[in-house]
Amino acid sequence: MPTVWDDIKKNRITMSRICQITGKRVIGGNNVSHSNAKTKRTFKPNLFVKRFFLEEEERWVTLKVSAEGIRTIAKLGLKTALKEAKLKGFLNEY
Repeated sequence: MPTVWDDIKKNRITMSRICQITGKRVIGGNNVSHSNAKTKRTFKPNLFVKRFFLEEEERWVTLKVSAEGIRTIAKLGLKTALKEAKLKGFLNEY
């Protein structure tokens, strides 16, 4: 029986490269050569798919977070970071 994961791999559907805590996303820019010729390029955020344990609800939460997002969670705590991300619109539901 095919699963959703099989469809994703088959059709090469990928999730967007956006941090769910900080909102960091892919931005565009230029490669600048020694001769000062410019070609378009992208800057991708340093993202990880990471599981965090939400103690208040006694369950695991899987998030796609940047390195800065992991540091934010460590500093503020998971519940506070999730609440702020939801207010800013980076996170739909957790």
